[in-house]
Amino acid sequence: MRIFVLNGPNLNMLGKRDPAQYGSQTWDDIAQLLIKTFPAHQFAFFQSNHEGEIIEQLHELVHQPEAEGFIGNFGGYTHTSVAIRDALDMLKIPKIEVHLSNIHAREAFRHTSLTAAVCNGLISGFGAQSYVLGVRALEEIHKSNKG
Repeated sequence: MRIFVLNGPNLNMLGKRDPAQYGSQTWDDIAQLLIKTFPAHQFAFFQSNHEGEIIEQLHELVHQPEAEGFIGNFGGYTHTSVAIRDALDMLKIPKIEVHLSNIHAREAFRHTSLTAAVCNGLISGFGAQSYVLGVRALEEIHKSNKG
């Protein structure tokens, strides 16, 4: 599978930002974990702290027929961005939203995800393994669509 992984604001600071909440692994560590765990898949990675850049990336992905799956961690935009939600809704490939921390065990404003409603599923609270579980979920969706 060709899987696109998109990270939103502050995820470039993993390893430095509140390790008790987000773990000590960097974003590069997580990307390498995916590549090593799933050598048969091809990954493309993108991170931005800017809402407009995330939207533009989603728009580009809509026109990329080679993309077969999407994993997104929209950071704080998860809870605030109708614009990202609308762009994500245009993407017709299987989509999994992931979060390192359990968003439902945190501040009340983090309990609502605007973006999860237009995804196939949401995985939250397993640290870097949330991304691994996201790929596994995409594999299951891919298998059931073929079968």
